[in-house]
Amino acid sequence: MIHSADLSHEYTLYRQGYRYIAGLDEAGRGAWAGPVVVGAVILPLDRFDLAHALEGVNDSKQLTAAQRERLLPVIVQIAVTVAAGHATREEIDALGIVPATRLAMQRAIAQLTVQPEALLTDALRLDLPALPCFPLIKGDQRSLSIAAASIVAKVIRDHHMAELDDLYPQYGFYLHKGYGTPLHQRMLQQFGPCPAHRASYAPVRALLPPSQEG
Repeated sequence: MIHSADLSHEYTLYRQGYRYIAGLDEAGRGAWAGPVVVGAVILPLDRFDLAHALEGVNDSKQLTAAQRERLLPVIVQIAVTVAAGHATREEIDALGIVPATRLAMQRAIAQLTVQPEALLTDALRLDLPALPCFPLIKGDQRSLSIAAASIVAKVIRDHHMAELDDLYPQYGFYLHKGYGTPLHQRMLQQFGPCPAHRASYAPVRALLPPSQEG
C-alpha cells in the first residue's frame, strides 16, 4: 500500500508553538559506495495552500528519477530553507554508518538559513541541545517535510554518484548508485573495490587485501 505524506505531524507541532520545523531524511545509508547524504527542509506552515503546492511530493523511493528531478526545484522554491549535508565514504568507514548519518544530519541543519525549532526525522533520533527531535517510523511516507527532504537527499546523492561514474566508469555507479545490485556485485568481483567503496562493508571488505580492510 502506498501512503501519501501529509502535514498532520507538522501542524501538531506548530500548534504547540514550533514555527520552524525541519524535516530530515537520508539517502545512501545502505549503499556499498559513495557518501550518505541528508536533506533538510523547513516548510512555510502558515501558507494556506501548502499541501496543494507540494502535490506529488512523497517518499523519494516511490517516485521515479524524473519525478524527483521535477519536484526538487518546486521544493526549493516553496520551502523557507533547504539544505543538504554529507558524510564521506571515509567518515562512514571510520565512524560507522549510523554515527556518520547523524553527522550528515548535523551538517544539513547547520546549512539551513533559518535555524529550526524542532526536527522531524525518518526513524533516526538526533540528540541536540535545545532542539527537540521527533522520529517517525516510515516518516518519509507520513510527513511532507520528511518526504521533501528525502527528495533533496536522493537527487543530490544521485548527481554525486553520476560524478563518481565519470571517475570510475567500470562499476556502473550511474545505474545502481552504489547499492548492492547484481551488476554492482559483478563489477566488484571483476575489478575489485575502488576508492569510492566503503571498506567497512562486508561485501567490499571481503575483496580487499588485509592491509586495506576498513
